[in-house]
Amino acid sequence: MVTLHAFLALLAGYAVMAAIVVAATALISRLLPEWCGQGTRPAAGYLFVNLGYSFLAAAAGGYITAWIAAPSPLAHALVLAVIVLLLGAVSAFSARGRQPVTYQIALIVLSPLGVLAGALVRLRVLGVL
Repeated sequence: MVTLHAFLALLAGYAVMAAIVVAATALISRLLPEWCGQGTRPAAGYLFVNLGYSFLAAAAGGYITAWIAAPSPLAHALVLAVIVLLLGAVSAFSARGRQPVTYQIALIVLSPLGVLAGALVRLRVLGVL
């Protein structure tokens, strides 16, 4: 039962992250399609905004994971951060040439940091920090 609880905490955190990123990307793509570079490289401004909302989405995912994984919130958030790091690396590898390398590296670094930031906020709310 503990393993299922841990899995659900990680799944919920990742689902929140993915939902926020998908919704924000869809909104920006709908409102500013030329900014997103449909078929070409995206504008620098879009990449910067994408990094911002990706960090916030990761923080929300880290917060949710830490909230659900009450017995050991930081350990679960660390696992989610590693998962996000690995998935980011795979994504960057598959998108090479279509996105600037600096953007890919920034996304790989910022997303796990966002997860940890969200978990630390949860710990602060709990009064642990």
